[in-house]
Amino acid sequence: MSSQKPTLFTCLSPALLHLYDLKGAVVVIIDVFRATSTIAYALNNGAKCVIPVDSVPKAVALSKNVNGIAAGERDGKIAEGLEHGNSPLEYHPEFIKDRTLVLTTTNGTRLLQMALDNQAETIITGSFPNLGAVCDFLIKENKNVVLGCAGWKDRYNLEDTLFAGAVINRIKEYFTIHCDSSLTAENMYLQQQDDLIGFAPKLTHYHRLVERFGLIEDIRFCLTENAANVLPLYKEGLLIRG
Repeated sequence: MSSQKPTLFTCLSPALLHLYDLKGAVVVIIDVFRATSTIAYALNNGAKCVIPVDSVPKAVALSKNVNGIAAGERDGKIAEGLEHGNSPLEYHPEFIKDRTLVLTTTNGTRLLQMALDNQAETIITGSFPNLGAVCDFLIKENKNVVLGCAGWKDRYNLEDTLFAGAVINRIKEYFTIHCDSSLTAENMYLQQQDDLIGFAPKLTHYHRLVERFGLIEDIRFCLTENAANVLPLYKEGLLIRG
């Protein structure tokens, strides 16, 4: 058995995903504000599964077929034609237990589709609320890893990079990491780890969500480590508890 460690890379934007070899790798979809935090919270609170889709019409049609909840956002607000958005705190146990959430978002669900198209072997979703579960899984799998940051419409964003840094900081001894974006992510996380919520107002997406929509409690939840510590694992079109 080879003692060589698997590799870990951090992809800072969906626009860069084509530069990474996803075959045989575990890809972690990271969309901290808010898709992957919402997915973790819904599954943690008893959702049967989450079905990620790339368009609002698809979400509406599919939710009718499976008697599920069609939800999602475009540009941070509830998408037209949907009753429920991308706020994790909406999906409390009384509402979501034993139900299927059909979710479409600006960045996260799109990146997941791209990972599939690029032949990723295993896909999970990660955010601060399920940091521990993600790290445990990556160590156990012992496969090459690509941390995929959803960013904002292909642009770089800090909150996804901070989460990638948090993962790297906890698991780096198990991986070979020769990757400047991973080094950047970990250094950024180490600088801010003691007060992520205090750092948040500097982030552009914070302003999008808080100043326009007042979603400060969403932001607090999305930056709280292990508040919904489940592993969303992608299997045959569904995100289920892994």
